[in-house]
Amino acid sequence: MTHSEFNFNIYKTDFYGQVWKAEKTKAVVVLVHGMGEYSGRYNHVAKKLTENNFSVVAFDQFGHGKTSGKRGHNPGFEAVLESVTTTINKAKELFPNKPVFLYGHSMGGNVVVNYSLRIKNTLSGVIATSPFLKLAFQPPAIKLAVGKILQKIAPSLTMGNELNANDISRDKKEVEKYINDPLVHNKISPNFSLTFIDSGKWAIKNAQNLKIPMFLVHGTDDKIIDYKGTEEFANKTTNATLKLYKGGYHELQNDLCKEEMLQDLVNWLNSKI
Repeated sequence: MTHSEFNFNIYKTDFYGQVWKAEKTKAVVVLVHGMGEYSGRYNHVAKKLTENNFSVVAFDQFGHGKTSGKRGHNPGFEAVLESVTTTINKAKELFPNKPVFLYGHSMGGNVVVNYSLRIKNTLSGVIATSPFLKLAFQPPAIKLAVGKILQKIAPSLTMGNELNANDISRDKKEVEKYINDPLVHNKISPNFSLTFIDSGKWAIKNAQNLKIPMFLVHGTDDKIIDYKGTEEFANKTTNATLKLYKGGYHELQNDLCKEEMLQDLVNWLNSKI
């Protein structure tokens, strides 16, 4: 495996991207991280994929990681989808004539699910882990009301995202790493919170329009994103395969079942080549 970096600029934002290249690439996976984190938290995921000859291209989303701009804010959902298109095009440039898969976690899971439904594409398949389709908790009503007002008059104003770090994993070492990571933040603007709540509902409602293979995975004890939303999506389409991990928390790639989950992803990808 070799590692390199790249950059691109859209919406007056300088994006940071990185590539993990397998020795013999048979397909490429474009990875979209979750809320408050960044692509560098997926080094071990990339290692597993490259060991199985899947190269990985990832980027830090608007307001995250090493990408410029206000933390926790994006210009709009269309801009988010465009950042994915740009990264997919980069993957095709780096690995011409190779199958391309899209892989997103949590907020990134919402992005890749919506991308597969809204954007015309030539993807070979999509993986969504713990996709943000339905929250497992109800945000304070006053916060939602204020958020709707702010989205109209001050859309870039950010608030805390209500996430409890102890809910990401049953592995306490992973929780500590998350808490102490200087690039992890808890900022969120209405363009991430309210827009993603609405786009999650839209995705479930339109699941029957899915045209490409999708692998959905979710933990049954996820206290951040409700696995039943993922289950409902899967039940509305014949193109999605769902695996639930009993007792699993939100970040399955960092949970006690991570080895099983990552192998499941590799097995599914191999089945679609």
